[in-house]
Amino acid sequence: MIQLIKNLFGIGPKADFKELVQSGAQIIDVRTKQEFQGGHIKGSVNIPLQNLSNNLSKIKKDKPVITCCASGMRSASAKSILASKGFGEVYNGGGWMSLQNKIS
Repeated sequence: MIQLIKNLFGIGPKADFKELVQSGAQIIDVRTKQEFQGGHIKGSVNIPLQNLSNNLSKIKKDKPVITCCASGMRSASAKSILASKGFGEVYNGGGWMSLQNKIS
């Protein structure tokens, strides 16, 4: 149970987001369209959290997925949704601005 909670919130061993992106990981930004238009990571795909379950076909299951949002709460939910839908390698990247700093 503790490990499940740690995995859900991205606590524990830190992923090397820069390496993941270099190896083809997809960045899914789950903020609203308006938030995304105000700034986002180049190459990221905007699928608002409330629309995620209906847009799974836009995400490749054979590539790692990094979710991000404004603070990390919605991206944690998105990670959980994707994992429950059969996406094997999903990471909570947290807030998009800090994720951008980690991958540049």
